[in-house]
Amino acid sequence: MTDQKYTHRKDYALYYPITTRWMDNDLYGHVNNVTYYSYFDTAVNRYLIEEGGLDIHKAEIVGYVVNSNCHYRSPIAYPDAIEAGLRVNRLGNSSVTYGVGIFRQDEQDACAHGDFIHVFVDRKANNAVSIPSQLRQALERLVLD
Repeated sequence: MTDQKYTHRKDYALYYPITTRWMDNDLYGHVNNVTYYSYFDTAVNRYLIEEGGLDIHKAEIVGYVVNSNCHYRSPIAYPDAIEAGLRVNRLGNSSVTYGVGIFRQDEQDACAHGDFIHVFVDRKANNAVSIPSQLRQALERLVLD
């Protein structure tokens, strides 16, 4: 069964370009499945840093990935120009579920899409905490539904 949820450009609030690299390709000549998770992580953290003001080195709060999944629809390969689309599927008190879609530049249908869940944690105590207001405001801008 193919998951049809969030498979089109219109389903995402923001896009970041991603440069594929030669090393992303596997022996089959396409981007290896694990590399998509790196693309997800890069897009989400870029947003948190640039739009949410997250200081990944000094902040008292950090986001830990607790779950991720990816549905592959069509292969991409180096040197494809791609973009990661971002949205927020669910915004909780201490966690957020992002939707991430990977698109070839100028194509409307996702090559891959999935979910990526962060739980925000106090860096020292290592326990879940409420999402700080500046981050929450940034995340709210990605909620489409």
